[in-house]
Amino acid sequence: MMEPLRILHSEAATGFGGQENRIFKEMRAMRAAGHHMEALCQPHARLTQRLRDEGFQVHTLMMDGPRNYARGVFQVRRILKNGRFDVLNTHSRRDTLLAGVAARLAGTPLIVRTRHLAVKPGSLLSYTRVPHCVTTVSDHVRNLLLECGAAPDRVATVYSPIPLPPPVEHSSLRAELGIPDSAVVVGCVAVMRAKKGHRALIDAMADLLRRPDVYLVLVGDGSPTLEELRTMVQMRGLQDKVLFAGRRTDIPNVLAGFDLFALATEQEASGTVFVEAAAAGLPVVGTDVGGVSEMLQDGVTGVLVPLHDQTALADAIRMLVDDPERRRAMGRAGMKAVRESDRFTLEGLVRRTERCYRGWLQERVR
Repeated sequence: MMEPLRILHSEAATGFGGQENRIFKEMRAMRAAGHHMEALCQPHARLTQRLRDEGFQVHTLMMDGPRNYARGVFQVRRILKNGRFDVLNTHSRRDTLLAGVAARLAGTPLIVRTRHLAVKPGSLLSYTRVPHCVTTVSDHVRNLLLECGAAPDRVATVYSPIPLPPPVEHSSLRAELGIPDSAVVVGCVAVMRAKKGHRALIDAMADLLRRPDVYLVLVGDGSPTLEELRTMVQMRGLQDKVLFAGRRTDIPNVLAGFDLFALATEQEASGTVFVEAAAAGLPVVGTDVGGVSEMLQDGVTGVLVPLHDQTALADAIRMLVDDPERRRAMGRAGMKAVRESDRFTLEGLVRRTERCYRGWLQERVR
């Protein structure tokens, strides 16, 4: 049995999105595997309270501005030395430059940066100069770093996990929204941001939605995009066919109310929502951007379409709407692919993270 590791995660962001949720899930999974986990966040961050509610020790300090930076470096240096941490894992540029420098001064054995974004970094400073190594949430993100000059043996992909809930026997979604059981429901679950492509999805489905048996359900919130989409739908006279379900916490129940899942995202580091939909037995339609192609098997578990190709997007959705047997076959294939692989499980996350940490630690002590 290997000795458990002492790991400190740092995050400067104060909201709670996909990046923060990845940290939250990773810390819980690694603690369940026997490792000692603590976090460093800003005092007003939503992640701070979420982690404390789970019983984690969370160190807090303000991370903005030169004054907080200078003071923070020495505070974090003390936290790292007193805690005898084996690994510091940073997640944003700001906390990397603060906590990472502190870890260098403290002599922390391994400093790892996790890259969550699907765009090329403007500088490698917070990926190669401050941390020793980097993990990424998809091979697409990894390749972007390699194109910028990062060393391949210092960058590894560790996919974000998804929950695998038990099958939902009967969803309450259709009854709540007044959708007939016989209708075909195309669903999308995503925060309401312009880059998520909700407008393109509505455009592509405009003709299909004129049919009485087809509905589009959008789950998520976010201003001002939500208000803009509502106005767009009203202007097109589609308010009875494009239904806004708001932010939901019962995602398994929601997915069980769909017949297929579609997301016309313009930028995506990974896109684990496609995996969640597949695990629920849904065929998926997605744009071929970022790490989306790593989340589904084109032609097997779903359909990939080129970005900004409205005709291809409309054709893919229409094909699945009109072919229930193909929908079911793709849904079964997606469920099987997700549930029979550990690529997106918590156990897989722990195994790959441990392998990265221990391998890099061994190399550093040689």
